[in-house]
Amino acid sequence: MTNDTVAEAARAAHDWGLASWLGGSMFGKFALNPSVAQISDHRERGKVVNAAWNGYNLINAVSLGAVATGWFASRLTETRPKRLSSRERDLAKAKDGLTLAALVTGVASGIEGARLAKAEPDGAVPIERGTVPAEDTPKPAALIQRTLGALGIANIASGVGLVVVNAMLAQANYSRPPLRRALLRRSR
Repeated sequence: MTNDTVAEAARAAHDWGLASWLGGSMFGKFALNPSVAQISDHRERGKVVNAAWNGYNLINAVSLGAVATGWFASRLTETRPKRLSSRERDLAKAKDGLTLAALVTGVASGIEGARLAKAEPDGAVPIERGTVPAEDTPKPAALIQRTLGALGIANIASGVGLVVVNAMLAQANYSRPPLRRALLRRSR
């Protein structure tokens, strides 16, 4: 049986991680990256974007770790397949896949972002905006930027998917009759 305090702490860490990772990623992709076009120098744009993302990398890593740890720990306890309805099992499998996709795209983005930041001194890679290369961006750095753009979209999509699946799982749980929830809880 899982201690309620431990389960609640894991769930809170999971939800915090999802909020900070997805919110930060969406802010970066849709607000920060495009807004650097206000800076006239392409290299200065790259320097600013790389500094901002590098400043958030630790939060993103801890957040993704909290999402994965919270979810996969619950898969060993309260979201084991035998404790779930057929619909919940399907949703849990979807969440497994989305969590893995978030981890893979998140780690790959971190690696590619570090490579891009090292491509020029002080991260001053010429950029048009965010992950869009400028005309004077060296070809290897431009490829990394395009890769980061695709990874960012996939990472955000997996995060949005996780939010949707979380909502569906919560609703399925709330929709169960209280007696059934109590009986399932005792059968752990």
